[in-house]
Amino acid sequence: MTKPSILNSQSKNNISQIFSKILGPTVLLGPAGVWLLFLLVFPTLVIFELSLVENIRPGDLVIPDGIANYLRVFEPLNLKVIWRSIYLAIGTTILCLLLGFPVAYWIALMSPKKWRNLLLLGFVLPLWTSSLLRSYAWITILRPTGVLNSIIGIIGLPPLEILNRTPAVLIGMSYSYLPYIVTVLYASLEKLDRRLLEASSDLGATPIQTFWKVTVPQSLPGIAAGSLLVFIISLGDFVDPELLGGASSMTAARLIYNQFLGATQNWGFGSSLSMVLILGVSIAIALLLKFGDGRPSK
Repeated sequence: MTKPSILNSQSKNNISQIFSKILGPTVLLGPAGVWLLFLLVFPTLVIFELSLVENIRPGDLVIPDGIANYLRVFEPLNLKVIWRSIYLAIGTTILCLLLGFPVAYWIALMSPKKWRNLLLLGFVLPLWTSSLLRSYAWITILRPTGVLNSIIGIIGLPPLEILNRTPAVLIGMSYSYLPYIVTVLYASLEKLDRRLLEASSDLGATPIQTFWKVTVPQSLPGIAAGSLLVFIISLGDFVDPELLGGASSMTAARLIYNQFLGATQNWGFGSSLSMVLILGVSIAIALLLKFGDGRPSK
């Protein structure tokens, strides 16, 4: 074989390798990419375009004319609603972390190995039911004549007024999102290097010292991932604040609903609120990708 023919064959091989590297991922990612393009990217661009039109209603001509809707977002009343959503999301995240970490720790490190999958399934089972059904179950429990006050009355304590208040919303949201953080923390705690736990005990550390200086640092990625996941979902929750919080628990999700389907019918302002919420969630997802990579902390 002559030298030019060898060069031609090598160039053909290089071209085929380049095509295989490009074509393979394109074929695999193409269907999902098209799905995301039409159901995520395009709708988001439409919402962004609507957010630049002031006082637009269904059927109006879309002509972007400024950022007046975004300026309305920063009005004191609207900021109060956004802050309430952030407050509920942070409160739910803290409660889920405080309740979920001991459960995940016990399942991952202390429970019999043959029962772990079954125990984990027990915490995931509530996700198989409708969020609406779960909220109505909590209404049955927390209402003035509900299960909780009936038990309290038997004991002789005064009834609690929880329903249609912030505590009821936090209880409902924490119950709804607890399985998410338990599964994420379980996956992180299961990877703990138990030799370090044994070494810490052999060196005279107390269980509390071992927990704070060995267990927590190694599970920090799982803590960050689970907390951010709960925060992201809680930030846009609509059902629990609406059913358990009553009229006083106006959140960003409810405010957006009012702009699109309520009496006000201001799609431009609702779109600007949606874009602000999307920005907040995107920042949280970026933090999740950065700090929730699953690698143990050194």
